[in-house]
Amino acid sequence: MGQNIAVVSGKGGTGKTSLVAHVGLNLAALGNRVLCLDCDVGLRNLDIALGMSDCGSTDFTDVLAGRCTLEEGAIPHPIQKNLFLLTAPLTLRTPVDAEAFGELMAAVEAQYDYCLVDAPAGLGDGFRLSITGTSRVIVVTTTDPTSLRDAQRTVMELSHLGDGKVHLVVNRCKRKLLRSLHQTIDDAIDTAGLPLLGVIPEDEDLPLALGRGVPLTFVYNRCAGAAYAHIARRLTGEKVPLLRIR
Repeated sequence: MGQNIAVVSGKGGTGKTSLVAHVGLNLAALGNRVLCLDCDVGLRNLDIALGMSDCGSTDFTDVLAGRCTLEEGAIPHPIQKNLFLLTAPLTLRTPVDAEAFGELMAAVEAQYDYCLVDAPAGLGDGFRLSITGTSRVIVVTTTDPTSLRDAQRTVMELSHLGDGKVHLVVNRCKRKLLRSLHQTIDDAIDTAGLPLLGVIPEDEDLPLALGRGVPLTFVYNRCAGAAYAHIARRLTGEKVPLLRIR
């Protein structure tokens, strides 16, 4: 059986979508069968981060409604073997049935080694749908106080998962910024109250790669790209040291 992992945040702009895309790419490169599932209805961007802009004509509601199978709805990545995308709809006419979505996630768990779910920001209906059928959750935050407070609030909503099932990723870290704010990564861990899965440095190459329509790991292999690779390896159980923020 595979692992369904939701990637969430209390606020927008923390880098959830980039994390899902690049960790998914790295997990697939390690030989795992991986599904990246976009649950951000109306604001989907996971296809862009994966370099698959507008590749899919189907979305997860088509699978739920029986208009296509999971195998038909999940679009293979054009370059990375073993990586698939199931995107979100642009709009919803009716709310998604949570029980049906849970059944879909059970089918995903049976067919893929890893499923990374890109949740919408906040703690609304989209958040609750995204964590349906997931066994682990990654909370993504930056080091600014508002993001850390939102991460702490998000953790409270995930208490039902139990110990060891919720992890923290601190994104867009700058050494100079941390010093100027008298903050450390330990402060972020203490504030959120979660074990640390990874630290991702601020990387000016990331928007450049997105602008070119290709994933960062296909054109650069340093800074944030290396951090995503380390996180993927940790998810498989490998012990990998944290990157030093330069």
